[in-house]
Amino acid sequence: MISPRSLPRPRSPLHEPDGARDWYERRLGWATSEGPPLELLTGLRFDVLELPADAGLATLRRVPRTGPVVLHGTRMRLLVAAGSAGELPALLDWLEWGGVALDLTAVGTGGRTAAPLAHGPGDRPVWLRPPAPGREVEPALPAMTVRGGTTAGGADGTAPDLVRLVGAAATECHRARLLRADAQPFAFSYASRTVAGTRPRSLTS
Repeated sequence: MISPRSLPRPRSPLHEPDGARDWYERRLGWATSEGPPLELLTGLRFDVLELPADAGLATLRRVPRTGPVVLHGTRMRLLVAAGSAGELPALLDWLEWGGVALDLTAVGTGGRTAAPLAHGPGDRPVWLRPPAPGREVEPALPAMTVRGGTTAGGADGTAPDLVRLVGAAATECHRARLLRADAQPFAFSYASRTVAGTRPRSLTS
């Protein structure tokens, strides 16, 4: 389980859905779906890399420079260069993560992702690293490096190469999955002993 203390303080410049739509479309130039709910269309200006929040936080510690990042409950979404979603399966194979259950996915052309709001009904996403109005998002997005040291998608050198980001994310997804699996036997044992009335002495004294 993720402790609230382990999460950065969420930030969002948005308050009302109508104002949020205007902010995304006019100030950022991002396409939105016909709501509600308000969603951002992927595959146009950016794709989305999605993973569990615990693995995402560990990834951000390893790769501190990224593009915009969204926290949505127990999930984290990192904006990456448009076209990256199509590269993910082959990239994971090349990194020797192919066939491993990582819970690491991507959303690209034809997809959509929930738009962060400051307030809203239910479990709404929030920006951990919000985009900057008035600045093009593409130069800050992780992208594939091509020959000559340049990058596809326009990364400006301050954002990580997509290979580095995916490699770190895959490693942390695998580590988080192993940690969760290790915690399950203890939880099962504790629950079984509680039902049987044989809890540890420290919990009954």
